Amino acid sequence: MLTVVAEICVKPGRRQAVLEIIKQLIPTVLKEEGCGQYDALVDHQAQVPWKQNSPDSIYMLEKWDSLRHLEQHQQMPHMEAHRALIKDDVVEVKIFVLEPTA
Repeated sequence: MLTVVAEICVKPGRRQAVLEIIKQLIPTVLKEEGCGQYDALVDHQAQVPWKQNSPDSIYMLEKWDSLRHLEQHQQMPHMEAHRALIKDDVVEVKIFVLEPTA
């Protein structure tokens, strides 16, 4: 199983609007073949010196059975529509595809 961490960097002040759109998408993605997890996370506002702060980012934590499933997910019509909905609010997307080491 692959773990995906995607950082969606949004324009200042637009995070909540993008989150609302993502929340509508989650149930559809969870029904996709090979999807084991699809969660949206935001920065916990803790004032500690060792923590990075990302007030304008949304992190997607995903689990996929295989790279094939992840690639199919990226090409789904609902994902194309989703990207079109949020494109004006998104500055950058960083996607990390991780695999277990043990």
